[in-house]
Amino acid sequence: MQALCPQCSQKIVIDDAKVPDRPFSVRCPRCQNVVRLSGKGAAASTPPPAPAPPPGPPPPPPVEPRPGAEAGGGTSADDVRAHVMAQVRREMAAGEPGHGPHALVAFPDPPHAASVTLTLTRLGYHVDTVDDFDDAARALEQGTYQLVATARVAAPAGRESLYQRVVRLSPDQRRRLFVILVGDEFKSGDGSQAFLVLADLVLHSRDAGTADQAIRATLAERRRIYQVFEEARRKFEEAALA
Repeated sequence: MQALCPQCSQKIVIDDAKVPDRPFSVRCPRCQNVVRLSGKGAAASTPPPAPAPPPGPPPPPPVEPRPGAEAGGGTSADDVRAHVMAQVRREMAAGEPGHGPHALVAFPDPPHAASVTLTLTRLGYHVDTVDDFDDAARALEQGTYQLVATARVAAPAGRESLYQRVVRLSPDQRRRLFVILVGDEFKSGDGSQAFLVLADLVLHSRDAGTADQAIRATLAERRRIYQVFEEARRKFEEAALA
């Protein structure tokens, strides 16, 4: 089942197998607005019309490809447009009243999820907690999260864990996402372990609820490293829209 949040136009995707027969409510993963949805019974007859999205900023002008870009294997107009729209979504999310940057937390162990959520909330993040890896992967693909915290665990047969989905992200998508892995196998803040598991920061389970300083310091270092890259990318996108 798919629906649009009437408050922020966020697309909400729910596994059909989890949709009840009666009407039910869900929270928008972006603005936390409560959205009332019809169940399978109502959907089988005559589905209600989708709510009209609220007025928003006009879309950016179309991007024309630079001469020879696609022929030479460079960045296409579609790639530039996707980058620009992702940036717009992040800036709109960061500018919402009462909301900070968005974080996605997904753990099979609820105590770990609660500890990490508490830490990220203290750091100013608006946290969405998901206990199903499939739902978490779909939420990640919506492009509204700047940070994801999860565990490096094996997924059930035929499925994929959130960690496995993060590893498969494109290089550009991965650079835009701060990844925290939590588990008993990690030594908190160990850069070598983080590098080996393709994370930005690793935390031992016992430190998940008190890792404010480690997360803040690693974020600052990451921003310093990527500052030159981000400035170059921003100039490229501005030039493409000129």
